Amino acid sequence: MNKYAKITFNGLIQNNPTFKLMLGMCATLALTTSAMNGVGMGLTVTIILTLSNTIISLLRKVIPGSVRIPAFVVIIATLVTIVRMVLDKFIPDLYEAMGVFLPLIVVNCIILGRAEAFASKNPVFDSALDGLATGLGFTLALTILGIIREFLGKGSLFGIQIMPFSIGFFSSAAGAFFVYGICIAIFTAIVNAVSLKQKRRKALNFAAPFFPRR
Repeated sequence: MNKYAKITFNGLIQNNPTFKLMLGMCATLALTTSAMNGVGMGLTVTIILTLSNTIISLLRKVIPGSVRIPAFVVIIATLVTIVRMVLDKFIPDLYEAMGVFLPLIVVNCIILGRAEAFASKNPVFDSALDGLATGLGFTLALTILGIIREFLGKGSLFGIQIMPFSIGFFSSAAGAFFVYGICIAIFTAIVNAVSLKQKRRKALNFAAPFFPRR
């Protein structure tokens, strides 16, 4: 696996911010009552994360280490303000649905974490790719949660009514925690199974020269 494939894989799967690192849980649990809200929040974070990683990487040798966190916050806050104005102008329904969680993206630990752990130490393209992959991993997780909760809690999917009945529990806070926990368990089981399979394959390849087939 080359460097860029590894960065992409880490952002999407290995270090998925929602299912693996469990970051940004407030927005995750509050906004996934519908699939569309999950997609909207995820893509908004993806845009801000990609742009902030790119800018911080460009300025990594200019920003003094003693003020790097305040500088990161200023950069992220500026981007969030611009995105808020764009959403308010062109997608007001999504802007209203996000509510207080949109301005709180400024202190989202996913964005600050990637800025500190990756963008401040790596080249521009690598940082942009990391931001994009991590953001898409976040979007994927929120979309999955939104689809499950909307389908079971409202009987609809992306606003289209599918079932004549619904289970209100899944639209509640308790339902959010329940679905989130189940998704984490399934995600972890799949990742562990794939990882174990890869380790066995590597072991077999390593042992093959010592045990030739007859």
